[in-house]
Amino acid sequence: MDELSRISTAHCSKIFVHRDFSEGTSVRFQTKFPQDLDGRIDRAAFDRTVSRINEIFVKAESLGGRTYCESCMACLTAYLSYLCVDTYYEKCLKEISRFIEEQNKTVYVPRGLMLVDPVERGLRVLEICVLQDQGPR
Repeated sequence: MDELSRISTAHCSKIFVHRDFSEGTSVRFQTKFPQDLDGRIDRAAFDRTVSRINEIFVKAESLGGRTYCESCMACLTAYLSYLCVDTYYEKCLKEISRFIEEQNKTVYVPRGLMLVDPVERGLRVLEICVLQDQGPR
């Protein structure tokens, strides 16, 4: 079992990065640096993380030949194909989960923070848990 999956986020203080609806309803998180993170993490590291998550969501929500083929195959198989094959969107969500896990290991947990996968929060917010309250450095 991975050590990050054992960390409890139930009793930690939380910082939320809300969705950015300025360009429509597609999944996109604000890149504005939360004041509560000041002194805990580098602004550039935070910006890289949120920007990469936003890039993956743009890729997931883009329409193309792949999406049309998946939809046609689903119709032809009475949507039973979805039981056997992950959709492109689901693959992108897994990519985001792997990216968040990697960021937690290398950037956030060593600084006493932990990113929570936005899927666990219904894609409403990007939650950052403060695991150890050290205050601003």
